[in-house]
Formats: sequence, structure tokens, C-alpha cells
Amino acid sequence: MKTVKSALMIAVLSAVSFASFAQSITATASTLDDAEAQIAQQAQKAGAQYKITESYSGNQVHMTARLIK
Repeated sequence: MKTVKSALMIAVLSAVSFASFAQSITATASTLDDAEAQIAQQAQKAGAQYKITESYSGNQVHMTARLIK
């Protein structure tokens, strides 16, 4: 029983640890460069690097990135 509790506690702590680093940020602008500049600014404020995970261009550009701390 103690082993099961320990394994469960490790799984919970691992999930909490991962969730604290996995943050997404988004930006909307008229060009890809402007959207990326907004993403870069948000990442800099958070003290992190970023990786763009999605971008969509219609009437506006919508970009999503994941912060990497």
C-alpha cells in the first residue's frame, strides 16, 4: 500500500512540476513579424524563451507560443 501511495505522489508532483513550466502565450497582429514581436515581448517579461507552436493568417495573424523556462 505504501508503494502505491508513493507512486501516486510522484505522479502528482511530476504533473504539478510540468504544469508550472508549460505556459502558452498568444498574440494577434496584422503581420507575422508584429505577432512574433508581441510573443517575444511577453516571453521577455516572463523571463523565458519561447517556441512558436501555431500561427494562423486570415484578416489578422494569430500566433501561439509555449514558454520555455
